[in-house]
Amino acid sequence: MKNLLANVVRISTFFLLLTGFAVAQPSVAPAPIAAPTAPPRVLIVVAHPDDEVCFAATVYEITHNLGGTVDQLVVTNGEGGYRYSLLAESYYGIALTDEAVGRAELPEIRKRELLDAGRILGITNNFFLDEPDLHYTQDIEEVLGMHWHPGVVLPAIQRRIEGGNYDFVFVLFPSPQTHGGHKAATISALNAVQQMAGRKPVVLGCQNARDGAPAQPSWKGFESAKHPFTVLPQVYSTDRNVKFGFRDALSYQVIVSWMIAAHKSQGAFQSGLIRGDREEFAILESSAADESARTDALFKALAEKAPHPKGIPAPAH
Repeated sequence: MKNLLANVVRISTFFLLLTGFAVAQPSVAPAPIAAPTAPPRVLIVVAHPDDEVCFAATVYEITHNLGGTVDQLVVTNGEGGYRYSLLAESYYGIALTDEAVGRAELPEIRKRELLDAGRILGITNNFFLDEPDLHYTQDIEEVLGMHWHPGVVLPAIQRRIEGGNYDFVFVLFPSPQTHGGHKAATISALNAVQQMAGRKPVVLGCQNARDGAPAQPSWKGFESAKHPFTVLPQVYSTDRNVKFGFRDALSYQVIVSWMIAAHKSQGAFQSGLIRGDREEFAILESSAADESARTDALFKALAEKAPHPKGIPAPAH
């Protein structure tokens, strides 16, 4: 009987110790679940109404496929486009190719056209600086010093970028051959980002490319000691010819066509810009943290979603 009692005591003690040991162990917290990446926020900064054509398919994919937000800031009023408005005269019933009439009427017409195009692309907010659009020049200094009001454009872009919490800023790539207004808008946006404190958006310069074209876009920017910038080597691309829908009958070229058709006052615009097969981007170095990683993630997400735009379910795996 004593041996039995001793055995019971030993077994009870063992289980008490085991229980105490288990209770004493520190609890191990489950591994945290990574929060989903927030939809991207983008600001377009361009000189003229209709410049957004360079990014049309990319913007549509961001707003529709990724659930992102895209705003747009347009620097000039577009009055200088009166020379290309012949076909729009009968449409609007206005003698737009008369310079005085065109400069008076086109700012409001082109603003409405931009808003129509923006609804197609899913642009949320449009901001207009209404700077003069005097005439074509490739000279950035002429635009900044003689066309646009001094001390207006850069601060306005700075306020918009700082207040918008944007991840990316889309601009036209400032090649030597581009319009001086395009260069000026791009450099102003780049300077605004470079002067920011804290988290900065990535500045992406865009050019269009054609499949099978003998010479693809050069990524050599214009050279100016007064406006230096660096182009990172990686090139990112959105394919406008991605097929989807019933019998793969649709592509993002449809969206580009709709958007271009909204700008009816610019006849020459329709004749050439629809021919681009790809929207290509390069990072304009702006000291934003993780520029390449953030841009890699954006274009990876765009590529994955491109064949299955909103409204068309992806096939089961």
